[in-house]
Amino acid sequence: MNSVASEPALIGIDWGTSSLRAFLIGAGGEVLEHVSKPLGIMHVKDGDFEGSFKDLIGPWQQAPGLPIIASGMITSRNGWVETPYVSVPSGVQQLADALVTHKTSDGTTVTFVTGMAADHNGAPDVMRGEETQIIGASALGMSDCVFVMPGTHSKWITVRSNQIEDYSTFMTGEVFAALSKHTILGTLMEEAPFQEVAFRKGCAAGLAEGSNLLHDLFGVRTLPLFNKISGKMVKDYLSGLLIGAEIKGADVAQIKGPVTIIGRDDLADRYEIALCIAGLKTNRAPDDIVAKGHFMIAQAAGILS
Repeated sequence: MNSVASEPALIGIDWGTSSLRAFLIGAGGEVLEHVSKPLGIMHVKDGDFEGSFKDLIGPWQQAPGLPIIASGMITSRNGWVETPYVSVPSGVQQLADALVTHKTSDGTTVTFVTGMAADHNGAPDVMRGEETQIIGASALGMSDCVFVMPGTHSKWITVRSNQIEDYSTFMTGEVFAALSKHTILGTLMEEAPFQEVAFRKGCAAGLAEGSNLLHDLFGVRTLPLFNKISGKMVKDYLSGLLIGAEIKGADVAQIKGPVTIIGRDDLADRYEIALCIAGLKTNRAPDDIVAKGHFMIAQAAGILS
């Protein structure tokens, strides 16, 4: 017989731009089952989010009335239900108080987590989904630290006393993709396994002269032309250069203590190397902290049975 802690209490959905994860969460906040699909909001045919949602959680709806909470880009203007933003500093209670509910055509209630907004000298900064992961991390004792979330749009997030105090977004991944595929730099790249020496060399250059990035990018072309690096090294040199410049721009000199990396792939490994080069220690957050965030927000909102 299952213990109380192993009984399903919540379905959590992390629905991003390119991928979709769903979790069956137990009464103690533990993940009982999970599903992952390459079905982000940009890949849902004809915008049929409700149909994709039903296919996703169908096997878990045998328990009637199980609450469902969703976060991520599914709440954006291009998603299923657009939600507003809460402003920093905010924590679990502010997110719980701002939840948005939606009923599907068959009467199922889905509760959406809002996004979060910051203002940097008049320029808004926004995130959707990352805030839920941070709530999950803080629930695991990571309540006073700096997080980096590598990706297409990397996030640097400062947490103090379980509140998201501030954060900044860097378009590092998107710039890397654009430069690799749509500029002359891409013509010099040869496919090869990860070239760590080249990556480290690029990181060092980016960290040393982050503000000169637009000039340093030209070196990605000239270094192989003068046989300073091989064609197999160009791609990883560029990756290191951009990540190094990002870390420099994140003002790591002000960071006290280790940086916690939230990520599940080789990109997170690259950030670990780069942060080490920058003289910073790192931690890695567990893969399923978003499910813990779903549980904590649902608990704070009083929607758990």
